[in-house]
Amino acid sequence: MGLNVAYLTKFLIAVLGLVFYCEFLIYYLVLLQCWWPELDPNKIDNTIHLRQDEQPVRALLLADTHLLGSRKGHWFDKLRREWQMYRAFQTAMTLHKPDVVFVLGDLFDEGLWCSEKEFAYYVNRFNDLFRVSEGTQMFVVVGNHDVGFHYGISPYLHERFSSAFDAPSVRFVSIKGNHFVLVNSMAMEGDGCFLCRPAELLLQKISRRLKCTKGIGRCDRGMDLAQYSRPILLQHFPMYRESDVDCNEPDQAPEDEKKQKFRERWECLSKESSEQLFDILKPRAIITGHTHHGCHRIHREDIHEWTIPSFSWRNKDNPSFMLAVFTPNNYAISKCMMPQETSVIWLYMFGAALILMWISLTYRRMCRR
Repeated sequence: MGLNVAYLTKFLIAVLGLVFYCEFLIYYLVLLQCWWPELDPNKIDNTIHLRQDEQPVRALLLADTHLLGSRKGHWFDKLRREWQMYRAFQTAMTLHKPDVVFVLGDLFDEGLWCSEKEFAYYVNRFNDLFRVSEGTQMFVVVGNHDVGFHYGISPYLHERFSSAFDAPSVRFVSIKGNHFVLVNSMAMEGDGCFLCRPAELLLQKISRRLKCTKGIGRCDRGMDLAQYSRPILLQHFPMYRESDVDCNEPDQAPEDEKKQKFRERWECLSKESSEQLFDILKPRAIITGHTHHGCHRIHREDIHEWTIPSFSWRNKDNPSFMLAVFTPNNYAISKCMMPQETSVIWLYMFGAALILMWISLTYRRMCRR
């Protein structure tokens, strides 16, 4: 009897150890392999003069969490994906301690359909899963799954999301002399609707403030910023591109998907809206989401755009997030790969096989006695 209890105890320890490794420890082992990028002195923009010596801003960026709702979400699917995102995010917060977190849209999978009660539940779940420490700021960009595509957005849906996350169609955020412009991609239709016209006016206002701070154009009282720097554009849709065929990242789309043509206003911004944003803001970097796959593109005047893949295993087997360091005259970007779902499944299978082999060998020894 004592022998059986001892073997049962060892069996339970082995099973719990396997679960602990696959559901907790692996996140630390994988995310410890990435860290904040180093600023390259050769990439300093010498045309920008620093008014004061500020510490760099460390930003963590992610996209497309797609928290499942009541229509499409099976309970186990929700449990599995939400635990994965919770552990990955909280581990990243513990290890990397960013100054600011940006979530680039599609927080929810069914935000455009859900009732007021379910939306409130959605918001609470998101805040629980992606909780940040007291010294870290978080900003959110709206995505099409949160409120719908352009022609499906009502003032009610827009206001509901905007109020819950303080996420207007255009938001200007300045941190230590770095200027981030957060844009609602669905407000870039250019048809003068209740979203588009106010968004265009706000973008023009931001442009005037930046020009004023740079020392060109008209300056009204209160327009001048403490430090001039070219802005970083953050939005859900990628800038216009024909497809992902030129994307060559470790988390890029599968080859068959890369060749699929993008539809303007669906998979990416229209060419006209993209050019408008380039002209108005003259950004130094653009970071987007939406496609669920990674991509890096270079636009005119050496403007780099990074598309971040989905943060959820449901949409991406090898998800990742971005670690970025910004100063007013320089920046550096690195990608942090998260545990792969297939790797975790194989670990479970391999661990289970070893445990079964141990049980079989133990049983044979006991039978021989």
